[in-house]
Amino acid sequence: MKPYLSYFKLRFMTCLQYRSAAIAGILTQVFFAFVYIMVYLAFYESGDANAPMTLKQVINYMWLNQMFFTLIYLSYKDKDIINLIKDGNISYELARPLNVYFMWFAKILSQRISMMLLRCIPVMVLAFVLPEPYKLMLPLNFSTFLLFLLSFCISAILITGITMLFHIITMFTLDEKGATSIIINIADIFSGQVIPLPFFPLFLQKVAILLPFRYISDFPFRIYTSHIVENEAIIGIIIQFVWLITILIGGYLLMNKALSKTIVQGG
Repeated sequence: MKPYLSYFKLRFMTCLQYRSAAIAGILTQVFFAFVYIMVYLAFYESGDANAPMTLKQVINYMWLNQMFFTLIYLSYKDKDIINLIKDGNISYELARPLNVYFMWFAKILSQRISMMLLRCIPVMVLAFVLPEPYKLMLPLNFSTFLLFLLSFCISAILITGITMLFHIITMFTLDEKGATSIIINIADIFSGQVIPLPFFPLFLQKVAILLPFRYISDFPFRIYTSHIVENEAIIGIIIQFVWLITILIGGYLLMNKALSKTIVQGG
């Protein structure tokens, strides 16, 4: 475990150095937060009383989506890992006295967390000091916040496990686009990063319940907004944890299968 923690720390500190990219990311996240909020403001001001979430819940949801964007977005792919797979330098990874799956997992998770921290705190501070109706509100109570925190921590590991699957698929196809791009687009929709899932048609909500992607962002964010009550949140967190274990074990086994059939290309 210690080598993987050291590797995590090394990659984490490296990514924290990219401050200029973080500043650009902060401006981007704030811009899109305002765009999404203004769209929903116009929607609610149209007088639709049957909206599945309150305006304040939606505004909180939009801020959370942008604050944690670099941690939860699914289209992330590690270029270094992709290049290792495609040019044959994965052989160097196999020569290390470490498990490749856990090493790559630590790398991806550290990069996601470091990028999130550089952007999250400034965006959060801004969101809390803005006037109504743009202001980000705290959860209704401390227990709700704890449930959100637990769910979001599981979500961070879950998204890393799903990202690992994309890289493992590349080991079979030698193409980081194709099949993975299709899965990523589907996952983006059903994770609630485009539109909160309660706004989906009922039949698509039923589909989303059967997939793990809603537990990446939609589920923890709706706990924060209290759209999901505490009893439902506890049950959902159990299901979220089951999905996490399933994807981690499945990814680990698939990685072993991929490595057993690896053909090193290049010269």
